[in-house]
Amino acid sequence: MTDERPNLDKPSPAAPAAPAAMSPAEGGMVGRIRRILLEPRAEWARIDGEPDSVGGLFARWVVPLAAIPAIAGMIGLLLFGYGTWFVVYRPPLAVVVGGAVVRYVMTLLGTFVLALIIDALAPSFGGTKNRVQAVKVAAYAATASWLAGIFAIVPSLAMLSLLGLYSLYLLYLGLPRLMKVAEDKALPYTLVTIGAALLLAIVVGLVVAPISAMFAGRTALESAAGGGTVSVPGAGTIDLGKLQQTADKMKAAQEAKAVPPAALQALLPDALGGFKRTEISSAGANAGGIGGSEAEGRYVNGDNAIRLKVTDMAAAGALAALGSALHVESSRQTETGYEKTGNVDGRMTSEKWDGKSHDGSYSVVVAGRFLVEAEGNVPSIDALKQAVAAVGIDKVEALAR
Repeated sequence: MTDERPNLDKPSPAAPAAPAAMSPAEGGMVGRIRRILLEPRAEWARIDGEPDSVGGLFARWVVPLAAIPAIAGMIGLLLFGYGTWFVVYRPPLAVVVGGAVVRYVMTLLGTFVLALIIDALAPSFGGTKNRVQAVKVAAYAATASWLAGIFAIVPSLAMLSLLGLYSLYLLYLGLPRLMKVAEDKALPYTLVTIGAALLLAIVVGLVVAPISAMFAGRTALESAAGGGTVSVPGAGTIDLGKLQQTADKMKAAQEAKAVPPAALQALLPDALGGFKRTEISSAGANAGGIGGSEAEGRYVNGDNAIRLKVTDMAAAGALAALGSALHVESSRQTETGYEKTGNVDGRMTSEKWDGKSHDGSYSVVVAGRFLVEAEGNVPSIDALKQAVAAVGIDKVEALAR
C-alpha cells in the first residue's frame, strides 16, 4: 500500500523550465503577491518549476497569509462590534480571540485537505500525483481570498471580500498546469476541485459557527450599495455600485446551467481568413451542481497556427463579472513584447505578445461567464484579436440570456 502521509521535506520533481527569475527588488512575498494577482499565467509557470516542500510552503506562504482574514475579522469585531445604527454589541475579548483562532486553524487544515483532494483526483483526469505541486495549487490559488479578508476590519467594507473569489480564476489557471492535466480535462478537473473547496468551506463554517453564531449580527453593508469607488493600493479602484450588482448576479447564477457543448462548437468558424480549421472538439461536465462546457478549434496557415476556444463556466464563471467592478489594469514591457490586462468596452481583456517569436494570446470575458480566447503563432496580435471577434461577441452574449 502506498504511504499517503505528507512528506514535509521532499521537494517536487523537476518541471518544465519556468520564466526567468525576478530581480531581488521584485522578489519576496510582496513581489509574488503582485504577480500572482496581475500576471497569473506567467507566475504559475514560475511556480511550476520551483523546487519546494509542503512544510516550506506552509511556513513561507500559508501560515502568514491565512492569518489575514482571522486577524482582520478579530480587529473589526473589537473596534466596531455587531450592530445597527442604534445598537452595537461588542463581544468579550475571549470570545473574539477564540473564534479567530479556531477559524485560523481550520483554514490551515482546510488548505492541506484541499491539497490532498487535488492530489487524489489528478489521475482521474489524466494528471500526475504530486503532493508538493498540489499544495502549491491550494496555497497560491487562495492568495486573493486571504488578501480580501483585510476588508473585514471595517464592517461597511466587508462586502469587498467578494474580491477573494478571484482565487477561483487563479485555481482555473494553475491547477491543470501544475498537476499536468491535458487541456481537454482541465475544465472538469477544475470544476470538481471548486466543488470540493465549497464543501470544505461549508464544513469550516459548521465548525466555527457554534462559537460565533450567538453573537452574529448584521453590519451596515447598505452604506456601500449607493455607489462610489474605493481605491486599493497596488490594484486599482473598485466601483461599489457595480460590485453590488455583481453580487446580485452571482446569487442569480447559482442555478445557471452550462450551455451545451454543441452550441459553443457552432460558434467556431470554418476558417479565420487564410487560416483553415483542421480540428474541432467540445466537452461538457457537471459535478456537484457546478457545470461547465467548452469548444475548441485549431486553425493552420502554413507554419502559423491558432487555437480558438470558447468556455462557459456557468455558475462558477459568474465570478468573472468581478472584473467590471475591480478596475484592474496591468502592463509589462519586455525587450521583444508586452503583456497587459484591463477593461475594454466593459469586458475584462488580456493580451500577450512576443514580437520575436510571434507567439501571443488574446482573451475576452463575455457576459460574466464566457471566456473567448485565441493563442498561437501568427504574424501579429491582430490575427488573434480577429479570431476572437470571428466567434461573434453578440452571439456569445445571446447564449447567456
